[in-house]
Amino acid sequence: MWSSLNDWLWDERFWLPPNISWAQLEDRDGLVFPHPRDTLMAVPLALALVVVRFTFERFVGLPLSRWLGVRNQIRRPAKPNAMLEKHFLMIGRKPTEPQMNLLAMQCGLTLRQTQCWFRRRRNQDRPCLTKKFCEASWRFAFYLCSFISGTMVLYHESWLWTPVTCWENYPHQPLKPGLYHWYLLELSFYISLLMTLPFDTKRKDFTEQVIHHFVTIILISFSYSLNLLRIGSLVLLLHDSSDYLLEASKLFNYTHWRRLCDTLFIIFSLVFFYTRLVLFPTRILYTTYFESTVNLGTFFGYYFLNILLMILQLLHVFWSCLILRMIYSFIKKGQMEKDVRSDVEELDSSDGEAAEECPQMKNGAAKRPGAAPTDGPRSRAAGRMANGHTPAT
Repeated sequence: MWSSLNDWLWDERFWLPPNISWAQLEDRDGLVFPHPRDTLMAVPLALALVVVRFTFERFVGLPLSRWLGVRNQIRRPAKPNAMLEKHFLMIGRKPTEPQMNLLAMQCGLTLRQTQCWFRRRRNQDRPCLTKKFCEASWRFAFYLCSFISGTMVLYHESWLWTPVTCWENYPHQPLKPGLYHWYLLELSFYISLLMTLPFDTKRKDFTEQVIHHFVTIILISFSYSLNLLRIGSLVLLLHDSSDYLLEASKLFNYTHWRRLCDTLFIIFSLVFFYTRLVLFPTRILYTTYFESTVNLGTFFGYYFLNILLMILQLLHVFWSCLILRMIYSFIKKGQMEKDVRSDVEELDSSDGEAAEECPQMKNGAAKRPGAAPTDGPRSRAAGRMANGHTPAT
């Protein structure tokens, strides 16, 4: 059964141009060609990259964040409350007003005390600034090294400057060692990103990130197996050309170097728009949709490749809209604000608005939020001193 399934899956009529067989792509006369089984090496390499990443973040990213003055915001933890915790984990992080009133009655708290508890509890799950800095530093280091490596590998290749040459003598194009190692490293990196995605900082485009990683992994594996490394390498290099600029902008944002952060973000935006919205459709999509059919004709692999590339392009448009929103905010307010993709940078009012969240006393002095009991009605006697001030906590 497995043999039959494998033969059907790799049927050359699906993946290769007409009159081309897998036997023609076997190594011969000192020439080496890509083989689908080579992509299996990316799995252990991805695990190794995960280890390298956490080592990098621990011994490079973390000390660097401290040296640059990155400081985590001090957040007061929510006091233990089993009923509120159960609702938070099983029903929702942001209860509606009727739910909030019901929970307040059941716990013997005021409405504002309950709201204060949920704000603090949400803040506990938000990643600290140091964690985000370490994640961005790792991605910056990899994207920069990958972009430099890819440029060195492809600089002297004709298809970098003239994409139509990607189809010359296809699929009989020997595999070069430099391209093999760089391609496999990129595949391993995106697999490692998918492995660590549940533990990384989650943003509003989490679903789009998952789709992007899956499409990228399938596209890299598929293009390698079918010896489409030339066009695949152009796609990888085009993406790496702007990714490291975004991560650098994040790093300076976390260190509060606003002017440098804004400058890098504008440069990143220009590079992103040019590479993803101009070069990608006019050079990459054009050659895969039209120029590739001149000598090859159409086959299933042709349609599969172009569907994946079109999904990438739709993601490019989606992220371009988010970038335009940030640029609009920059033009309107004079400085770059929070990442519109991020839930982390949303209003964090547990500490800054403590006086507004917790009930006031009769004399107008705000009671400290930490003094509110969580297991019964508020005690006025315990919260009031003879001089009308609140007790220190």
